[in-house]
Amino acid sequence: MADILKRDGHVLAEAASVDEALVLMDSAVPDLVLCDWRMPERDGGELLKEVEDRGLDCSVIVMTAYGSIAHAVEAVRLGAADYLAKPFEREALRLAVQRVLKTRSLEVENRRLRSQGSQAEGYGELIGKAPSMQLLYRTMQKVAATDATVLIAGESGTGKELVARSLHSGSNRAAGPFVALNCAAIPETLIESELFGHERGAFTGAHRRREGRFSEAEGGTLFLDEIASMPLPLQSSLLRVLQERRFTRLGGTGEISSDVRVVAASNRDLPQMVADGLFREDLYYRLNVVGLEIPPLRSRREDVPLLAETLLERSARAHGIKIGSLPVEILRRFMEYHWPGNVRELANAVERLVLLAEDGALQAGDLPPEVARSTVGSAVPFRLPAEGLDWESMEGDLLRQALKRCDGNRAAAARLLGLAYKAFLYRLEKYGLASDDSDIGTEGPDMGNITRG
Repeated sequence: MADILKRDGHVLAEAASVDEALVLMDSAVPDLVLCDWRMPERDGGELLKEVEDRGLDCSVIVMTAYGSIAHAVEAVRLGAADYLAKPFEREALRLAVQRVLKTRSLEVENRRLRSQGSQAEGYGELIGKAPSMQLLYRTMQKVAATDATVLIAGESGTGKELVARSLHSGSNRAAGPFVALNCAAIPETLIESELFGHERGAFTGAHRRREGRFSEAEGGTLFLDEIASMPLPLQSSLLRVLQERRFTRLGGTGEISSDVRVVAASNRDLPQMVADGLFREDLYYRLNVVGLEIPPLRSRREDVPLLAETLLERSARAHGIKIGSLPVEILRRFMEYHWPGNVRELANAVERLVLLAEDGALQAGDLPPEVARSTVGSAVPFRLPAEGLDWESMEGDLLRQALKRCDGNRAAAARLLGLAYKAFLYRLEKYGLASDDSDIGTEGPDMGNITRG
């Protein structure tokens, strides 16, 4: 191996054990370490932990002769950039080294993105400031430049394909193709041909050879949406491609090498499907090297105004329509609604408003019926009782209700009441609610007023 890599122009240092390697790395940290998994005294997993604990800025490729998927998954989870299953060919070694070294060229950019602050408004095409989204962005930034397989979980409409596209855009494969396949939309009899392609005459109607999605995604990323719908027999074929990076076209005889990163997604409970025998356990673990979960929109209501404004601008631009600001009444109903269809449903509601607007004015009456009904009492004016009311008591109670409904997020509660943020804070002080943690909860970020200039 040393001779092969030296002939390729790499400068190498060799060590006979983990401890010897660490001594060498104390004086000069290499760009890349190739390490066996099973060794005397200390194994590859311990080397990966030492690299992590010492904060050494280097990539690691682990080699294992045991073909265990558990070893490979453990290595990647401990920080390995890639793994090679022995015996491997010279070209496989060269490709793995080239791929990892190319990945390192993007690490400076990823660090820059991570340093932009914990309150970024979005990542790629994703939008949101909620803490759950910030956590998602940080994890995506860590794994984007790697070749690790990623499994995205989330309800329908949360934006799983946007996450996959953002991972692709932030990777060293960004110049390559991004190919998406919805496994649930392909008949079971055709999905194998769709993935791997087929030779002419492979089955009735196969009048010519067809390239499959793996071939189309060569050098790039293949996104497999609704992976839970993949038939069990085909799951073993997919597992083989992920492990050996080779596949055979339907009706073909020769093997085709594959340099494709796979990102999969599902809105179903895959661990439960594994327990029920409906999904292969080994494939689940191979896909779930890094797991990402997209929060539903109802759990991050503070992002609704930002999303609505962004979607409004996009829709108006796409249809060539000049639109005014988002009215407070519409935004209030948006904040009240539970959004079972998540961001996709919000986008549809906003587009409906844009298309039905008159002279650029958005009307609450043009909202979808289910959204229009979401705020009980907002459809009719408030009527002052004949006996009058205690204004300060009612105002204080409304402040408390708004805070409770928004889980203590002050910015979201201010928007819900149609108040400017500073005016809202003034009223909290007035009624002694500013420091009442039992009623207020956790303060959210100040996202400004809801109207646009």
